Amino acid sequence: MAGISDSLWNEDINAENFRDPVVAYHASVFEQYKLCVEMADRVSARRNLANTFFLTLHSTLLVFLSTWLSQEHHRRTPVALSLAALLVLLGMCATWWLTVRSYQQLNRGKFEVIGALEERLPARAFVAAEWRALGEGRDWRVYLPLNRVERWIPLLFGVAYLLGFVAVVL
Repeated sequence: MAGISDSLWNEDINAENFRDPVVAYHASVFEQYKLCVEMADRVSARRNLANTFFLTLHSTLLVFLSTWLSQEHHRRTPVALSLAALLVLLGMCATWWLTVRSYQQLNRGKFEVIGALEERLPARAFVAAEWRALGEGRDWRVYLPLNRVERWIPLLFGVAYLLGFVAVVL
């Protein structure tokens, strides 16, 4: 992978840059870099936790609604009540979608900062080289970014709720 090794190393940083007093400067840049990478990882963990929460909530609601509507006397629920429930459920889907989008934006900003810090380090392994190795997310067969998948999940739940509403009303 010659393309990755060519873009990995910063040409203007070499062993001479690590001699005193420059060493202290580089050490502090590296510490900030490690902190930023750790914080980006924590944002990703919180994002996964939020997705797990919403997925569990919506899955539970779908099971509950399916069970409830399978009983004959609940099928005659007034349209206004069904519509109100649908709006609440769609609002929850919108909240999930916006939460995913917010985490994506936050991570994008964090990775821009990490990339800028890597310009001061001997190697640009995390953002520049890794992203390049993954084809910058352009080819799904090389790498399918999770954010492209996770944005669809709340929309699919919303469609399921809409179809369920139509089935109940008709």
